[in-house]
Amino acid sequence: MTAMTIPDIDEQLETRLRKLAAQHGRSMEDEARDILRAALSTEPVGGKSLVDSIRSRIVPLGGVDLELPPRDGIREPKDFEE
Repeated sequence: MTAMTIPDIDEQLETRLRKLAAQHGRSMEDEARDILRAALSTEPVGGKSLVDSIRSRIVPLGGVDLELPPRDGIREPKDFEE
């Protein structure tokens, strides 16, 4: 089993962990283990990019065709010294 040290935990977080552990009748280490176990027991949400997520909602509705306006060439910069 791996041992782990977490330095520089702020005082408020440590106090909350201590209180939570006391409420559950266990040590801070056991409480921290349980919190980690619960947080890591589910698969992370994701997989698809935002674009893919949006596209998967729009395509069944028939999609959307947007008309793109024509692009002009690059304009000459204004001469402010006149």
